[in-house]
Amino acid sequence: MSKVVIIDDEPLARSMVKEYLQKHPQLELAAECGDGFEGLKAIQQFQPDLIFLDIQMPKINGFEMLELIEQPPAVIFTTAFDEYAIKAFEAHAIDYLLKPFNQERFNKAVAKWKEQKTSATENKTEDLLETASLSPAQSQRVVVKNGSKIKIIPVHEIYYLEAADDYVKIHTQDGYFLKNKTMSHFEQVLDEQQFVRSHRSYIINIQQITRIDPYEKDNHVAVLRTGTKVPVSRSGYGKLKSVLGL
Repeated sequence: MSKVVIIDDEPLARSMVKEYLQKHPQLELAAECGDGFEGLKAIQQFQPDLIFLDIQMPKINGFEMLELIEQPPAVIFTTAFDEYAIKAFEAHAIDYLLKPFNQERFNKAVAKWKEQKTSATENKTEDLLETASLSPAQSQRVVVKNGSKIKIIPVHEIYYLEAADDYVKIHTQDGYFLKNKTMSHFEQVLDEQQFVRSHRSYIINIQQITRIDPYEKDNHVAVLRTGTKVPVSRSGYGKLKSVLGL
């Protein structure tokens, strides 16, 4: 018996998946959820083998919810998301069901999951999220877990980012938050005209810079509005001068 969780903000869509699941007695419905917050709790509680997940939902979307899970389950998307946009994720998701879909199409998706039920599932989901994060819609905010709470940080509220082992510290007015991503990831995702990698371990929001002071040999420090001093390497100084038009 495999456990399943349905996460979709549309009651009709959830009831349709529940109906189709009745043809698959080996799949046990552990929970159905109306948003990403509920979905995250259900996944942590029930540890499902498979989730049926909508992408566009209120509060946090499907991709953002998956990012908050340390070991994401296998995913079949059930979505009205634009068919051409979702093509980009086809290589990594188990399958996607474009609404409205029928029992036959649902059965094919479940069969595909059964065929692919291997240890590669987790890596597929990670690859999927990496692909999704590069889309413009995903680059305007960062969703983090803060203890048992979830915080949504609009990118313009980020002061700077700092490397911290396997995490990145996202510094804001409310303190810093940890995100299990790399500096290279954020360098790719964030607007290069607003965020500059000033140093191997730092990315700065240029709107926060008040001045750049010399500091030992060819290095500098950027002084932020908060008074924080952020290291600027030789190559980082060149990038900052270019973006700031100096």
